Amino acid sequence: MFRWLFNRSLTMIEQSTMKVTPGRCYRFRSRLEPPLSPNYFGNSFQTVTAMTTAGELLEHGLGWAAWKLNQAVVNHTDKSVRGFVNDWLQSPFVYQSSPQLYPRSVIIGSSPRFNMYGNEFGLGKALILRSGYGNKFDGKISPYPGREGEGSVDMEIFLPPLSMNALESDEVFMAAVSAPI
Repeated sequence: MFRWLFNRSLTMIEQSTMKVTPGRCYRFRSRLEPPLSPNYFGNSFQTVTAMTTAGELLEHGLGWAAWKLNQAVVNHTDKSVRGFVNDWLQSPFVYQSSPQLYPRSVIIGSSPRFNMYGNEFGLGKALILRSGYGNKFDGKISPYPGREGEGSVDMEIFLPPLSMNALESDEVFMAAVSAPI
């Protein structure tokens, strides 16, 4: 998916500035000194972003993009969290994710604190994950620990019909993601 995104579509917008966004920093709790209690029930997250251009992504590749995201998360410290909270106290807002906030973005987010396959409501183990319609827009990716365990990952990728049709019409992409018949 990412190889197609970078190699096929980014060349069209090579000089455009875009955000590479790992979604929310879910380990906000442990970044505070002292850390929040594991029993803290409230939300504690902040969006962390790494800025780049499509041209830079094409030039440096996916490993470099992952490094940029890693640096953004590593630099998300007690000091930056407290600075964000102090700024918020001066001008409070309610966080709402929408495509207008992140045009031309790839946003990755999920909840590592919630065992998606571990909950059993009397119907058996879930076969597949769907996180619902809220906060979904073109390019939203939600990775979860996989059903099979052992380091597997299940990915929910939200693409509206127009984007999905473009993927399905791309022969190079379909050859890369389709099993041989």
